[in-house]
Amino acid sequence: MTKPATSRRSATPAFRCTECGATALRWIGRCGECQSWGTVAELGAEVTARASRRSQPRQQAQPIGELDPLTARARTTGVDELDRVLGGGIVPGSVVLLAGEPGVGKSTLLLKVAHSYAATSKTPALIVTGEESPAQVRLRAERINAVHPGLFLAAENDLGALLSHVDAVEPGLLVVDSVQTIGTEAVDSAAGGVPQIRAVTAALIALAKERGIATVIVGHVTKDGSIAGPRVLEHLVDVVLHFEGDRHSALRLIRATKNRFGAADEVGCFEMREDGIAGLADPSGLFLSDRAQAVSGTCVTVTVEGRRPMVTEVQALVTRAYGNPRRAVTNLDSGRVGMAVAILTSHGKIPLSDKDVFASTVGGLAATEPGSDLAVALAIASAAHDWAMPSTLCAIGEVSLSGDIRRVMGLDKRLAEAARLGFTTVLVPPDQAPATSARNSSGVTSLPAGRQGTMRIVPVATIGEALAAVESLRGRSEQKRRTASLSG
Repeated sequence: MTKPATSRRSATPAFRCTECGATALRWIGRCGECQSWGTVAELGAEVTARASRRSQPRQQAQPIGELDPLTARARTTGVDELDRVLGGGIVPGSVVLLAGEPGVGKSTLLLKVAHSYAATSKTPALIVTGEESPAQVRLRAERINAVHPGLFLAAENDLGALLSHVDAVEPGLLVVDSVQTIGTEAVDSAAGGVPQIRAVTAALIALAKERGIATVIVGHVTKDGSIAGPRVLEHLVDVVLHFEGDRHSALRLIRATKNRFGAADEVGCFEMREDGIAGLADPSGLFLSDRAQAVSGTCVTVTVEGRRPMVTEVQALVTRAYGNPRRAVTNLDSGRVGMAVAILTSHGKIPLSDKDVFASTVGGLAATEPGSDLAVALAIASAAHDWAMPSTLCAIGEVSLSGDIRRVMGLDKRLAEAARLGFTTVLVPPDQAPATSARNSSGVTSLPAGRQGTMRIVPVATIGEALAAVESLRGRSEQKRRTASLSG
C-alpha cells in the first residue's frame, strides 16, 4: 500500500473514509471510526476553495413560524405495522432505507405498500427494479392482489433512465429495488461498488427533497447482518429499517434503527403467507406452544421488542452428557444461558456440569434481553428436575451472578400483557412488586387479570426463592388437581 503525499497548505480535513465518511487531516491506513483498512482517500486540493465559494440558494430563509407543517405530515402506507414503525406513515420528501437478507420479503412488502399508496392517493406510485423483470413482478402482484392502474413499474439499471421514468410518471412514492443494482456513468466503477452506491443514493436523496417524493431504497446486507455499502448512507437517509426473519418461520420483524419522524426503538410484526405478507397486531399467540397439559422444561416470560411487550415461551432440555457437555442455544443469548447454568449450579444447587443443556424459544422470536434470564433459569431447572411448572405461571427478571433477581424496564406493560393473555401468577423482582393494599403477609400482591379474575404478583429476591416459589405453586396446583379428580 503506497502512502500518498499529504498537503500542508491547509489545516482543514483533506482525507475522507469512503466507508463511513470520517475525515482526517492526514492519510492513515486504517480508519479510526469504522476500523476499515485502505478506505481513506484524499479529497483533493480544490475542496477548500470550492467550499468557500458562495452560490445562489434554492430558497430564501424564512421565519420558522411561517413554514407550513402540513407538507411534512406523515401519510399512511396502508400497512398498519409499517406505519407503527415509521411513526404514523411515510413523509413526503423523506428517504427510507430498508435492508434485509435475500428472500425475507422486502419486495413483496414494498409491492403491497406501493399498491396501497396508488389506490388511496391522487398521485401514482413507481417501482424501479434492477433485480427482476417486469413480468416477474407482475406475477407477484397478481398473487398478492396488488394490480392497480396507478401503480407503475420499470426495470432499469441506469440512474439516468430511472430519473427519466420519474419525470414521465411524476410519482408521489418511489421504490428503488435495490440500490446496489443501479449505476451511473458519472462514476467510473462497477455497479454495487462503494462509489456507485454513494453517487446513486445522493442523487435519489436530492430528487426526493427537491420534488417532495417519498422514496424507499432497498439495500442488501452483509454476512454479519449490517447494511452493505458505505456507512455514510445511514446518516444521509431519514429512516433506516431492518427486515428480519428466518426463512423456516413465517414470522417477520421490521426494526427501526434510525427515524427522524418517530421512535427509533419500534418494532413491527408480520406473517409471511401464501398470498403475501400480512401485519400482526397481536403476535403474542405465535410464541406460545399449544398443549393441553404442562410439560417439564418450559417457562413463559414477557419480553419487550422496541416498545411492544410479547409473551414468549422458553424451552429447555437437560440430558446426560457423553463426553464434553454441550450448550446449544437457539434464539437466546448463548452467554446469558451459560450464566444461567452456572448460577443454577452454584446458587440453585442443581448439578449441571456433566449435563448437556439445550435452550430455545417458541415461534422464532429472539429473547436476548436480560428480562428473560429468570424464565431461562427456571426452564433449565424444570428440565433438570423433570417437573412441570403451572401453565399459568410467568417469570420476569434479570438474574445476576450472585443469584439475585434484578429489576427490569417496562414491568407495568409486561404485567398488563401477561394479564391480557390469562396468566394468573407472575414472579417479579422484589423491588418492583406493586405496592397495593391487596398484598398479604407473604408479600404476594393480587391484581386484576381480566377474564382470569386476579393475578398474583410474587416477589422473589434470589434464584433460590424463585425455585422455592415454583415448588410451592406446583404443590398447590397438584392438590387442586387431586381434589377436583376426587370430587368428580
